[in-house]
Amino acid sequence: MPSFPPSSLARWLPALALIVLTCTWGYTWVLLKQALVHAPPFALATQRCVGGALALLVAVKLMGKSMRLVAPGETLVLGLVQITGFVALQTWALVEGGSGKTAVLIFTMPIWTLLMAWPILGERVRGRQWLAAGSTLAGLLLIIAPWDMHASLFSKLLGLGAAMCWAISTILIKRLRSRQPVDLLVLTTWQMIIGSVPLVGLTLLVPERATDWSPDYLMLIGFLSVISVALCWWLWVWILDRVPAWEASLSVLGTPVVAILSSRMTLGEAFKTSEIAGILLIGGGLLLLSLFGWLSVRRAAARLEA
Repeated sequence: MPSFPPSSLARWLPALALIVLTCTWGYTWVLLKQALVHAPPFALATQRCVGGALALLVAVKLMGKSMRLVAPGETLVLGLVQITGFVALQTWALVEGGSGKTAVLIFTMPIWTLLMAWPILGERVRGRQWLAAGSTLAGLLLIIAPWDMHASLFSKLLGLGAAMCWAISTILIKRLRSRQPVDLLVLTTWQMIIGSVPLVGLTLLVPERATDWSPDYLMLIGFLSVISVALCWWLWVWILDRVPAWEASLSVLGTPVVAILSSRMTLGEAFKTSEIAGILLIGGGLLLLSLFGWLSVRRAAARLEA
């Protein structure tokens, strides 16, 4: 059996982890759509988060980490925005619209993060970054199609709302980490616990049909909570510890592509010409954004070597 030098393994393992993360999160959108056949949206969102929280708690304990709550105020807000707001809007959007289009809208999170980082963090959009922002916003306009006011507009707005929740929580996490060191896995676990509480309340208050706890649904919810939530968040933290942020963002860019392809193959979702053009513009804008970040890192490394 051939052996590889440790440096070679260390180089390729993060790339393999990114591929696993991209494919898993991408196909999750199809599984969510299938799970909604067995469970109503708020119940599904709650079950995912509660299952994910339990899995993360087990992971934290097995890794011997302390569950001491750092920055309780900021963690509370993060839990409500990142978990309660994002998951509820994401699941509701899937009820109203297709998983592929919803995924593309939600994964516009990087551009909203960039725009909000200007007034909040003082990170200005400069030069060529405006090209990426303009391409993404044009793509959003084509997908939302405000000139075509039909029922799916509501789904698109829900998807954008979920993207905004994710972007806001990204800004809040960045600001928190700039103030004090926090363990990202423990922080994620507390977010999941805190964010699950309002979701449980919504499930109890909002009248919905009962969950069909069939064997198929048990397999779906097991994957969606343990693999898609708990394992993928652990993978994300592991990747961030080993590769630059711009490289990790490639997984975010690949996820909606996997979601669109898997939706078309398994669910038979069709797209209008304007929607396809919008998806291409969004993908191009986000790819430009990552390319500019990569070039910036390369230039900085070259200056250090000079």
